[in-house]
Amino acid sequence: MSETAREELARRIAGEITLSDDPGATLRKWRTDFDVSQTELADQLGVSSSVISDYESGRRESPGIGVVRRTVDGLLDIDEARGGGRLRQYARVLSAGFESDIVHDLREYATAVPMDEFYDAMGATEIVSGDRDHVYGHTVINSIEAITRLSSEEFYRLYGQSTNRALVFTGVSRGESPLVAMRVVTPTPNAVVLHGIEEEDLWPHAADLATIDGFSLAVTTQDLDESLETLREL
Repeated sequence: MSETAREELARRIAGEITLSDDPGATLRKWRTDFDVSQTELADQLGVSSSVISDYESGRRESPGIGVVRRTVDGLLDIDEARGGGRLRQYARVLSAGFESDIVHDLREYATAVPMDEFYDAMGATEIVSGDRDHVYGHTVINSIEAITRLSSEEFYRLYGQSTNRALVFTGVSRGESPLVAMRVVTPTPNAVVLHGIEEEDLWPHAADLATIDGFSLAVTTQDLDESLETLREL
């Protein structure tokens, strides 16, 4: 990963933490997203793990820009020491852009959102529960346009800054196409929502594929504009 890309990612993370209404929760989100424990981060920064815990829980005054910068650099340094997998992933999507008829919305959340809260916002019914119970962002996708027009690399970019998100597919009739696509695109998201169908209309093998790949699967018929509005408030 180039130094310029690393610096751009560092500024993005630091800015999100600094501007967040809950900096500690946002710090925790990024630490978790990089799969770094409080102890690992504390060791990297030369502090006790209780300091990290206090910042994340709000027991300690919100970190200043200097602490935020050191923390972000610590996360990036740990990832680079592991081979830079997360850094490469983020570098590929920093400038990701899609036409509006393919992607209706792509957003990152300042903090992790519980799956049930996300589904409430979508008016969605969960069919299969997944291995993870939070999402860190969402991408709302026109399923037909995405499947027919995007390459496998472009399809991967639908994950935005994190694969720990929900992919919402609109324009589905049974859900077969997006779920088959999920089988050839790795890693899988935390959740897949099929918009526009009832549970009884669902492809019979949909639940089986979701179970195999470990993601939560849900359906919703809530008005798309209403869904987009409530999602933007998360």
